[in-house]
Amino acid sequence: MKELRTIIVTGTSSGIGAHCARALKAEGWRVFATARKPEDIAVLEADGLEALYLDYAEPQSIEALVETVLERTGGRLDALFNNGAHAQAGAVEDLPMAALRDQFEANFFGWHDLTRRIVPVMRRQGHGRIVHCSSILGLTPVRFRGAYAASKHALEGLMLCMRQELQGSGVHVSMIEPGPIASRIASNGLPWFLRYIDHENSVHREAYQAQLARLRGGGSKSSMKLGPEAVHAVLRHALLSPRPRPHYVVTTPARIGVMLKRILPASLLYKILARQA
Repeated sequence: MKELRTIIVTGTSSGIGAHCARALKAEGWRVFATARKPEDIAVLEADGLEALYLDYAEPQSIEALVETVLERTGGRLDALFNNGAHAQAGAVEDLPMAALRDQFEANFFGWHDLTRRIVPVMRRQGHGRIVHCSSILGLTPVRFRGAYAASKHALEGLMLCMRQELQGSGVHVSMIEPGPIASRIASNGLPWFLRYIDHENSVHREAYQAQLARLRGGGSKSSMKLGPEAVHAVLRHALLSPRPRPHYVVTTPARIGVMLKRILPASLLYKILARQA
């Protein structure tokens, strides 16, 4: 009997991760889905997924996840989809160092730790797919998203170098750069904003009122926002294509942003982007 393809999907409590984990299982993958809250893990298990605890800010949980997965699979893993993250909003001048450290622990250092533990497994077996859910903000930043954009810029640089270093190994690295996708990342970011940003005493106080309304409302209401199935469609290509792409830009606004970055003078580009926050 042919063994099922195996994959770790992180950040599966909601949004992109939740949809992709279930869709991949329906397509015949053996999915190891991660979450932080016991109630989310219970929901995943009820849906037939192999759900495990992971917090990117806890190295011991990363180590335990990898050990458990490899024990269950006999030491192999076909794919890793790094997706779990949070979005720290706030002007750069208002970001305390603790906010940046927390953002990078969750969105960058933890991803690197997990990826490094998986690469030797894939090298030994001679194949593997590593896919990172980055963001269009990793390519075209906008105001009040400095911490999140910085973490995604760092991710892009680090993992695209790894992609080159893995050439010839049978292990492929791809980046997915979504624009507006229906998820809870905006509302989930609200506690981080309230924890770290002194919005009442900031020079950006008025702008923050609009930001707070947006966060409390679950993010932008753009008519061009797509569902998480748009990310799943390109994830399938990255996992199954003989020639996976380095970049998968998802949603029309994201593709427009990339196009404008290529054709516009920088000064004009950043004036346009500044209106998007």
